[in-house]
Amino acid sequence: MGSIVAENRKSLMLFSGRGFPELAKEIGEVLGVAPTPADAYEFANGEIFVRFKDSVRGSDAFVVQSVTHGVNTWVMETLIMVDALKRGSAKRITVVLPFYPYSRQDKKHRGREPISARLVADLLKTAGANRILTVDLHTAQIQGFFDGPVDHLFAMDILAEYVERKYAGRPMTVVAPDSGRVRVAERWTDRLGGCPLAFIHKTRDPMKPNQVVANRVVGEVEDRVCLIVDDMIDTGGTICRAADILKESGAADVIVASTHALLSDPATERLKNSPISEVVVTNTLPLPPEKQLDKLTVLSIAPLLARAIREVFDDGSVTTLFGGLS
Repeated sequence: MGSIVAENRKSLMLFSGRGFPELAKEIGEVLGVAPTPADAYEFANGEIFVRFKDSVRGSDAFVVQSVTHGVNTWVMETLIMVDALKRGSAKRITVVLPFYPYSRQDKKHRGREPISARLVADLLKTAGANRILTVDLHTAQIQGFFDGPVDHLFAMDILAEYVERKYAGRPMTVVAPDSGRVRVAERWTDRLGGCPLAFIHKTRDPMKPNQVVANRVVGEVEDRVCLIVDDMIDTGGTICRAADILKESGAADVIVASTHALLSDPATERLKNSPISEVVVTNTLPLPPEKQLDKLTVLSIAPLLARAIREVFDDGSVTTLFGGLS
């Protein structure tokens, strides 16, 4: 006999970064697999060390990392985890980034600016990542920055099902907080049965980040529930100013649906004092107690991520999870 024939076995292993281990644990509960134990800590000078306690040889490895506040720390930890898996002979490494870091820096607005979203993709590839799985990218073009498969998931169905159930029977208008979100808002109107679409015409000073000057609302909003949709809420300036204009324009109620709740200061205070009655988000990022509000509703993204991970592991179709949109 001139060869040895081995049974072709596949093993799914889940690995959790320290950014939001609760989400990785929840994903593992849906999949029926616990995150692999690891030693992870920082040296006195801030350098990160990671070592997995179990063998990863030949595994289909899924690294779950929520890149929350302290972004650079969690990006670096992710790269180190991927490098450890590569050097531990994992067969395939998929990085699960519920929130893709630096996604707003996806193009050059002026000369001598970086395209940091591309840099993150290059770093992941160089570290040894074979695939990226992420949710609601700021712009879809980021998929092309990574030299390999990118599974782009959408949280719209999770958010829309909640909104439909709670606000059934009330006239609704979907509102894009700026012209850049109109395409996303159009998908929402289709998902909600063809309700009217409106958008806020605004201007932004490129020299002053996170500062917005909103002008007026374009569309049918009077005496209607206005649903503002966006991919993320950072400082809350755009959302809260849009809500003020909608109320001034006669909206009966203003609610917000957003995938990523960054809630950088002073977002919590702004949302608390705004005319918004409810903010619906997912748990792609952790929300510490000081950032939780009575008007904040958090829906779990874990079942969607678990289903996508299972499809990738089984060599199935992630696209079928979204009716061909992915």
